[in-house]
Amino acid sequence: MTKRRKRRKLKLGRLLFFFFILYIGLILLNQRKLMNELNSKKEKISLEIESLKSDIDELNEEIENSDSLQFIEKIARDELGMVKPREVIYIDENKIKKPFFVLRKK
Repeated sequence: MTKRRKRRKLKLGRLLFFFFILYIGLILLNQRKLMNELNSKKEKISLEIESLKSDIDELNEEIENSDSLQFIEKIARDELGMVKPREVIYIDENKIKKPFFVLRKK
């Protein structure tokens, strides 16, 4: 009977050891998956930071140039629609976006 008990204990011990190894393996796989996800998020955020830094640099440059006559003229033309005296502006009707009419034709 002692041999049977030892065999059962050995089988139970091996089974527990196998489940322990399996459990550790699953934990390692989940950690690897989590690390990959975090690394991809880190790369995405670092790209976004670089993009925002370049935007900040452009805006700082625009602020520095805001006192120049070229900048004032650009704002007057683009945003306020102003023109120089005796200047004629031609408008291409094909480039004007008319979303209402485009939807209506379909």
